Amino acid sequence: MNKFGIGILAFLIAGSLAFSEGKEEKELKILTIRWQRLVDEKGQTCKRCGSTEMELQKAFQGLEKSLDPLGIKVTLDKSVLDSKTCAEDISQSNRIWIGERVLEEWLGAEVGKSLCGFCCEELSDSVECRTIIFENKVYETIPAILIIKAGLQAASQMLIVAEDEPCCPGKTPCEVPCGDCPERDGDLRKHK
Repeated sequence: MNKFGIGILAFLIAGSLAFSEGKEEKELKILTIRWQRLVDEKGQTCKRCGSTEMELQKAFQGLEKSLDPLGIKVTLDKSVLDSKTCAEDISQSNRIWIGERVLEEWLGAEVGKSLCGFCCEELSDSVECRTIIFENKVYETIPAILIIKAGLQAASQMLIVAEDEPCCPGKTPCEVPCGDCPERDGDLRKHK
């Protein structure tokens, strides 16, 4: 198992232990994954978008199962782009948002492009479609592991308690600064 896999495992175990009790008392947080791609009039899409959809589904199921014990509900929104929209800006196709940020922002990745036969046929032009460049590797299909990594980063930000936000129920404001509160475990709430 690589360092990333060990990090994910540690995050999930720690989160499950910290939040498994009193799950029904927690405020439910929503993490939305939004993906859009070009679809033709017959309902078909290119190979890279079709493969990304399968990877996206795997990532969604993994994040959904892993984040549920933390009180985070993961939703998936798939959007269809038409030929006219893509002709104006093909980089909008095969684009993923995790929360309010695009995948590449969460990963510190770059957006690239490469020729795509399907889109060239659909748009009647030589079209260079979106790729993601992460750690010097170019991805036409966005793999589940990158979607999961971005999802876990987004989820961790959702769980961080602001310093001025009370971490103890019924105490507004807390008598003790949240950073020194015995009811608080690091940046994560033990209770709500």
